[in-house]
Amino acid sequence: MTDSSALDAEDRKIVTLARSARARNGVPEGAAVRDETGRTYAAGSVELPSLRLSALRTAVAMAVASGATSLEAAAVVSGADGIAAEDLAAVRDLGGPGTPVLLAGADGVVRETVAAG
Repeated sequence: MTDSSALDAEDRKIVTLARSARARNGVPEGAAVRDETGRTYAAGSVELPSLRLSALRTAVAMAVASGATSLEAAAVVSGADGIAAEDLAAVRDLGGPGTPVLLAGADGVVRETVAAG
């Protein structure tokens, strides 16, 4: 478990945004990413008959669609025990293998930080 109070303000912000996206949309997970300019993108998971995307892949797609060329960090709020390999791959594609991905519970407490690579 990571001490959430030890996170810097920008990382706390993306955890809060991910938590808010999850709660606001009533979805199983929320995510947020921060790009190279400090802009943030928050999203919930998408579950349509023809399209299923995790919250993290949706947030990465939003960043790319908005012109981001790199990621500084990502956060996921979920009840899952870990971060799916496909989600880490999406972060790695845009941010590189060392991009930190924070995994927090619904309470916003960060349980784990992993590198995308």
